[in-house]
Amino acid sequence: MKIYTLLRSVSLSITITLLAFNLTVAQNNTSLTPEMIASIKTVSGAHISPDGKNIIYTLRVPRSEEDEYGSSYTEIWNVTIDGKKNAALTTKPVNCWSPVWISNSEISFLSKQEEQDKNVQIYVTNIWGEDITKISQHTTSIGSYAWSPDGKWIVYTSTDAVSEEEKAAKKKGKDWIIPDMNYRYSRLWVMNIESKEITQVFEQDINVWSFHWSPDSKSIAFYASKTPNIDDAYMFQTIYTIKLFEEKLPKKLCTTEGKLGGLQYSPDGSQIAFLGATSLNDPLAQTLYVVSAGGGQQEMISVKDEQSSGNGFTWISNDEILLHSTVFSETKITKINLTNDKRTVFIRTGPIISRMDFQMNAADLALLVNTPEHPSEVYKASLKKGKITRLTFSNPELDNITLTKQEIIEWPGSGEWINIEGILTYPADYEEGKRYPLILQIHGGPEGVSLNGWRTRTTYPVQLFAEEGYFVLEPNYRGSGGRGVKFSKSDHNDLGGEEFQDVLKGIDALVESGKVDRSRVGTGGWSYGGYFSALAATKYSDRFKAAMVGAGLTNWISFANTTDIPHEMSLVHWNSYWYDEPQLHWERSPISSINEANTPTLVGHGKNYTRVHPEQSMELYSALKLKGVATKLILYPREPHGLREYAHQVHYMNELLTWYDKYVKNPTEN
Repeated sequence: MKIYTLLRSVSLSITITLLAFNLTVAQNNTSLTPEMIASIKTVSGAHISPDGKNIIYTLRVPRSEEDEYGSSYTEIWNVTIDGKKNAALTTKPVNCWSPVWISNSEISFLSKQEEQDKNVQIYVTNIWGEDITKISQHTTSIGSYAWSPDGKWIVYTSTDAVSEEEKAAKKKGKDWIIPDMNYRYSRLWVMNIESKEITQVFEQDINVWSFHWSPDSKSIAFYASKTPNIDDAYMFQTIYTIKLFEEKLPKKLCTTEGKLGGLQYSPDGSQIAFLGATSLNDPLAQTLYVVSAGGGQQEMISVKDEQSSGNGFTWISNDEILLHSTVFSETKITKINLTNDKRTVFIRTGPIISRMDFQMNAADLALLVNTPEHPSEVYKASLKKGKITRLTFSNPELDNITLTKQEIIEWPGSGEWINIEGILTYPADYEEGKRYPLILQIHGGPEGVSLNGWRTRTTYPVQLFAEEGYFVLEPNYRGSGGRGVKFSKSDHNDLGGEEFQDVLKGIDALVESGKVDRSRVGTGGWSYGGYFSALAATKYSDRFKAAMVGAGLTNWISFANTTDIPHEMSLVHWNSYWYDEPQLHWERSPISSINEANTPTLVGHGKNYTRVHPEQSMELYSALKLKGVATKLILYPREPHGLREYAHQVHYMNELLTWYDKYVKNPTEN
């Protein structure tokens, strides 16, 4: 078996300009530490101004050890399009988010800016954060919002208030919880900017998730489901439109099945584009569609058998759309002409694009871009030349960090998937011809995907492992996103089967290449990646010296009956319900192979995680303990999916390094 670096020959007309950034500084080099990783600032939500001269974005600023515990703070920043000025409009400890351009000189955002605010409201300010004013007074918190194109209205969502009767009952201890009863819906409201009068757009009991204004400011297109349940949000949303103040009830736009992504009117308002699934069991809303704004049959714009997955899009004219996609382990932006179906790769780069934003009168796109050298930062992209330029440098301390080599690799799969990809990170002390221990870091989903950009975060601290002398492999096994509908469906009815063999073949390929020591392999991951690691610790225990199971699925039957997404997990992953094939679901449960377990296993879980209930980790931990297998369970209070609090993040990374060093790096000493 041969392993080789995947090379792609792509004709690019793009020049990447990295302003004043150098990956490796010759002097004062240092290594990443758990504390540094937990302190990395995160850029998100970049929006370019109508005149294209400024880009506003949000910056998540982690708390320090001295701060009161809690999630990161969220600030709003503005960077000029030439990158010469970059400043905060709002600063911690007050959290502000969801910035939106009102005009070239004003923005709005969401916050509890004032001490007396019990609910999230809308605020406005100028582009450098002066003269902040609250403009809404809704009785419950505002969830999301958008200004009408004519600037006269704001439409927003807000969840039903708790009734006075419920408040009185709670004071008397009558606060029992009965699922699927007495729903509190997220409803659409519209506010007149001049009079501040608010009106509920319609009174039908459906839950609104996202929306978009028509260009003439008269209609709204939106996604809604029959209940506020997250499972319905994933699987059973419908696209509606409504004419404000003319129609009392929304109208269904078109018939769809399965997951839905973004939606947007065309510039002239005649069409609506959206991302959606191709069928009810499609794991991702990865296909672009266009439908008449008046309703009817949607047209599929994405190529059905293309090996890429759509992530986002924007209209740039009435006939052209830019589609942002994941392609295997990279990203691209494609310009699609709807009139002649001409498709041109507009941007295809080494850096990973995670978001784009466009304004009709701007000469540039706003992009969020990450690379193997840095987390997401704000970039601009010329609409004429495709040239991209970095504008922000939010973590200058990374300039002094020496990072190890990272590359896309490929190895033989099985069946029709003759090649499987992954991201390989080299150990810091790598020498040709020497074998090293290997740590797998397996993404979740399973429709997630590991991209060839910035790979190190608190739950997947890749560069920490590399610094400690490990190879790190992040496999994009079958079922992953990024390679189209067929690939993401190719694990149906076979979870933990051929997809896990893809991972084992990746290990074998690295061993045969002479890079990895077969006797020193560990694994780790969260959610579905935790499921893979639980399988590694039980059914495939002979292959792994240590495992870390983060919020992992360990018993498919009990998981299906405790998760908040029973339909989503059953329909788009298994393609069956557990009660129709109970034996298969049990056999693919790590807990069913507990008699084969002999792998030391660290188990971690957030106590507030509703997707994968903590009982999944407790089941595995208790079973391993009964069997006499080395194990340790860590439950993190207040944490949902992943870890948000600084102390928890640092503790987890230190525990993980200690576990792997003990059981993988030096297995003969135990």
